Order: sequence, then C-alpha cells, then structure tokens
Amino acid sequence: MTVTLDGETLTPEDVAAVARGGEDARIAAEARERVRTSRSRVEGVLEGGEAVYGVNTGFGELVDERIPREDLETLQTNLLRSHAAGGRRELDREAVRAMMVTRINALLVGHSGIREVVVDRLLELLNEGVRPVVPSHGSLGASGDLAPLAHMSLVLVGEGEAWVESGDGPERLPGEEALASIGAEPLTLAPKEGLALINGTQLTVGIAALAIVNGEELLLAADVAGALTTEVTLGTTASSHPAIHDVRPHEGQRASAEHVRELTAGSEVVEAHRNCDRVQDAYSLRCLPQVHGAARDSISHLREAVEVELNSATDNPLVFSAGRADDRASGTDRAAVLSGGNFHGEPLALRLEYARLALTDLTAIAERRIDRLLNPNLQEDHLPPFLAPESGLQSGYMLLQYTAAALLNESRSLGASVTDNTPVSGGQEDHVSMSAQSAYNARQVLENARRVVASELVAASQAAEFVDRAFDAGALSLGRGTGAAYDAVRGVVPPLREDRPVREDVEGVLELLENGDLLESVGEAL
Repeated sequence: MTVTLDGETLTPEDVAAVARGGEDARIAAEARERVRTSRSRVEGVLEGGEAVYGVNTGFGELVDERIPREDLETLQTNLLRSHAAGGRRELDREAVRAMMVTRINALLVGHSGIREVVVDRLLELLNEGVRPVVPSHGSLGASGDLAPLAHMSLVLVGEGEAWVESGDGPERLPGEEALASIGAEPLTLAPKEGLALINGTQLTVGIAALAIVNGEELLLAADVAGALTTEVTLGTTASSHPAIHDVRPHEGQRASAEHVRELTAGSEVVEAHRNCDRVQDAYSLRCLPQVHGAARDSISHLREAVEVELNSATDNPLVFSAGRADDRASGTDRAAVLSGGNFHGEPLALRLEYARLALTDLTAIAERRIDRLLNPNLQEDHLPPFLAPESGLQSGYMLLQYTAAALLNESRSLGASVTDNTPVSGGQEDHVSMSAQSAYNARQVLENARRVVASELVAASQAAEFVDRAFDAGALSLGRGTGAAYDAVRGVVPPLREDRPVREDVEGVLELLENGDLLESVGEAL
C-alpha cells in the first residue's frame, strides 16, 4: 500500500504502516495547493516588512531581536543547528519514520508557510530509506519536540547524520553524503521554514500513534491469555455474562467480556465443571472484563487525541488568510500571522499518562494470574507446584513470576512526567508538558506488559497439560479461541518436560505477539 498524506485523514494505522511496515507515502494534490497558498502568504508578509515572530525576529526570549532581511535565510539554518542539542541513545527506525511522516502531514494542513520543495524533500528521504540520526532526549513537549525535530531536519540542509538503507544493510553517513546517495542536494531554507520544521509535537504523536496500534493488539492478546488462564484453572466464565455488563455498560468492559465469551465458546473444560461448588473466582479472573475493559477505554481515549493531533497544525506562528483573524494578527492585508501554543503537548501528555497507568495495571492483573497458575499456595489441586512435572527436582516456571514482578516494578516506578515543569528560554517558555517523556514511558510500559502477557500465555499453556487430571473423562477440548491460542503457543514452545532456559519460551511467544501471528490464529478460529 501507499499511504496518502493530505493533512486531514492520517490515522495511527497509517503511521504504523509507514514507520514499521516501510510503506511509501504520497502527497495529495489538494494538500499541495494548501502548502503553496500558505507560502505565498508568508511572501506577502516579508514584503510588508512588519516584525513577525520566527520570520524576521529571533526565537524564544530573543523574540524582540529584529533580523535584517539579508540574514533571514541564515537565521533559519542557525535555528536548526542551535536546536540540535539532543542527547542519550538514538531513536529507533520506527520512531524516526513515525516522526517524519507525521511532520509531513502536519505541514500539509496548510498553515505553516513552508515551501513545497521542502516537504517534497522530506518525503523523498522517507520513501528512499534515509533516516536521520535523532537522539532521543531533549524535547520538553513545548515548543513542541524542538531538539529531535531539529536533528531530523538538519539532514535537509546537508548537515547532521543519517542512516541510509541499502542492500548491504543501513550505512551511517554525514547529511550531505546521505542526500547524495539518493541524488539530492542540500536545501537552503527560506524565511519561516526552519521554525516550521521543528515547532510541533511529531515525536510525541508519532510514538503515541504506534503505541495505540500496539496497545490495542496487546489488549486483545491479554484477553486471550486471561481467558485461557480462566479455563485451565477451572474458573467460570459466568463473570463475562452479558447481563452483568448490560447494567454497567462501560464500552471497554462490555467488549472484553464479549471477547472472553467468544474465546471460550465450545469449551468442554468449562462445561465439565459448570455445576461445581465454587461460588466465585479470585478477582484477577472474575474482574478481568472490568480491568481489561478500563485499559481498553484508556487507549480509546488516547486514540481520540492522537487522531486529532495527527491532522493538526502544531507549529508557531501559524499563517492564515487576512480575513481569518482580527487586527491583532501580524502580517499584511494578504495574510494574518498568529502566535499561539498549538505546539504544547499537554493534550497528548495527559492521555499518555492515563494509558501508561492503565497498561501498568493490565500488567499487574496478568502478573497475579501468573502467580495463581504457579503458586502452590494458590493453585488448583490438579496443577503441580510451578507447573513442573517433577516438582522439587525441577523448578518449572517458578521464575516466570519473578521476571513479571520485576517488569511490573519498573512500570510502576516510571513517574508522571506531565506533572513536572522546568521553565526554559529565559522564562519565556515557563510551562512545558514533558510529553515526549510521557510517550517514552508509555512505550516502555507497553513493552513490559507485552512480555508479561507472553509469560502468562506460556504458563497457561503449560497448565493446560494438567487439566485432564481434574476429571474422570478423557481429554477435554479448550474453547475455539483459547484452543487456537494454545496451538499457536505450542507451535513455538513445546510442553515443559524437564527444566530448560525459560527465557527462550517467553521470547518465542513474544514473537507471536509482535508479528501478529497469535491474534491471526485466534481470529481465524473465531
């Protein structure tokens, strides 16, 4: 597929297709017209000679410094150089590509005043596999993700560094050589263009978009793991009955309950103990729809903000038609230039923190189910301690819970970055969102949660080997969906007969989650 960028319809799935899947992007014709119109307005402002922030003035605290016309191009290049101040590890390929495609789309909204040639060059880098080297840290989430975007944009002027994809693998080159590798020359930035490139929330929203796609997949996988654990511990699926959820109709809760019912439909295991004397299950089983459902709602809440942000103009100042604003705007009779704060990452930061908390709690309930599968003080009678065939001589999956607990601890320790604030730029930028750190934290928590869910699937599949001990009958089938999940796990992890490195089992299932094979198998079965 080729993703069409028009400044209006970009979705998280589109971002993932370009950033992770390596799909090409193209620019819609109507979006090009908006870019040309916006640039013509900037040219009109320049002709008028009025002081306009970022066009012919300094930046931040230096806003009152008027820049001579002959220095305006140098001003924009100096902006990229001075703001390329990031540090720590490099961003990975998918994060950089997400930032690139979301920046292009934001420029196509048509209020940034950038030339079409600059947008085309950034698109060319994306499609030709030229990936700027971008340090991960430096953004405060207002005035957007300045430092990372500056590192990204330096390559356009032949500076900085980039990874260039080739048949022999990626090669790291200086910016000018990276451009030459695709037959391109460095650009000279015109007034307003440097600021248009780096003022925005595209690091934050790019990572958030990927987190939504990954998070929604993870929530489905968590339902699968929880449903399988419910079955093999002889829990009841009555807690997912629609009557319960119809009288507390939170959307996520109802969706998770319905999913559990679908996954366990046709289960002979569930039917075999339908009339047993157990009245209620532990909360980690009984409240699965409520907890997983609340996590679903948090990701949905994040999606709402991200879908708006992906198709928004987030730089400053913004360029409008003369009739769009009153006489407080800078500019001429042909344009209105308004300074504002659309670069502030707060709408994303707060929801990313909410998603981080929700995914942490998803990790917590999965860890409790792992313990219930393994712990001889909590397990059902048919399960051997730590699911080891010869307990004592073997430790089985004892350490699965240790690692899950360690991952959960890390997720719980990642603080709420959005509650911090450090004024910068001489006090001009006196409230920042720290949205990039919120995005990093959410991403890390999601990775931790995925590994814990993979661990639960490993443990639950091993527990399935002992279910028949609980009944006089022969082998009993699992549900349609849970049975498919069990088969998928067994395709990469054989039953545990003797102790072996447990990490390899988890890595095998983790790959099933990351490449989508587990959900595909379950989906086909349903």
